[in-house]
Amino acid sequence: MKKAKLPSTIYVLLVFAFLYVPMLIVAVYSFNSSNSTGVFEGFSFRWYQELFKDEETIKAFYNTLILAITSAVTSTVIGTLAALGIDKMKKSWRRSGIMTITNIPMMNPEIVTGVSMMLLFVFIGSFLRINGVLGFWTLFIAHVTFSLPYVILNIMPKLEQINPNLAEAAQDLGCAPGKAIRKVVLPAIKPGIMSGFIMAFTLSLDDFIISYFVSGPKFQTLPIRIYSMTKKRVTPDMYALSTIIFVVILILLVLVNMNSLKGEQSKEKGAVK
Repeated sequence: MKKAKLPSTIYVLLVFAFLYVPMLIVAVYSFNSSNSTGVFEGFSFRWYQELFKDEETIKAFYNTLILAITSAVTSTVIGTLAALGIDKMKKSWRRSGIMTITNIPMMNPEIVTGVSMMLLFVFIGSFLRINGVLGFWTLFIAHVTFSLPYVILNIMPKLEQINPNLAEAAQDLGCAPGKAIRKVVLPAIKPGIMSGFIMAFTLSLDDFIISYFVSGPKFQTLPIRIYSMTKKRVTPDMYALSTIIFVVILILLVLVNMNSLKGEQSKEKGAVK
C-alpha cells in the first residue's frame, strides 16, 4: 500500500508544480527592480506603479469589471428562473431535452461560439444598417450566453436536495406562490445561486477567445489588452498584471469552495435536527 501511495503522491506534486511554479515565477519577477525578464536584480514595486499609470490598461480593467458584474448578475437571475422552471417540469424527456440545449454553449468549442456569434451580430448590424455594432452589448450578450449553463448547473443540484413540498406547504399556510418562492425556495438554494454568480463572474473576467471575436475597437477587455501587449516586448508590468488577475481569481475560487462547504454543513446540521 505504501509503495502504491508514493507514486501517486509524486504524480500529484508534479502536476501542482507544472501548474503553479510558472505562476510563482511570474509573481516573483513582477517585483523585479529592473526591466529584465530573466535576471532578478532586487525587490521593488516599480512595475505595479507603472501598471497603474497605464491609462489603457486601467480603462480595460474597468471595462472588464463592469462587463463581468453586469453579465454575472443577468445570467444569475435568468439562470435561477430557468432552473426553477426546469425543476418543475414533470416530463423527463422534455427536461432532458432542455438541459441538453442549455449545455450546448458549455460543450461547444469557444472559437466556434465566438465566430458564430460574431457573424450573427454582424448580420444583424447590416440588416438594421447599424455601423460598428460590435462593442459592449455584443460582449454582454455573449458573456451571458456562455455563463448561463454554469449558473443552471450550480443551482439544479440544490433544487434536487430540498424537499419539493416546502413551497406547497408555505402556500397552504397562506403564502402566495411568488412569496413562497422568495421566502422558502430561494433561501434554500442560496449557496447554489452564490456559486453560480461567482462562477459566471470568474468566467467573464478571464474570457478571451469569445471576447476577441465579438468586441469592437471602442470597448476593450483586460484579456484582449494583455494579448495586444504581447505583440510588443514583454515587460514586467505584464507580470504584475498577470499576478493581480491570478490572485483575484484564486480568492473567488476560495470563496466558492467556502460557500459550498457552508451549504453542506448547514444541510448536515438540518439532517441531524
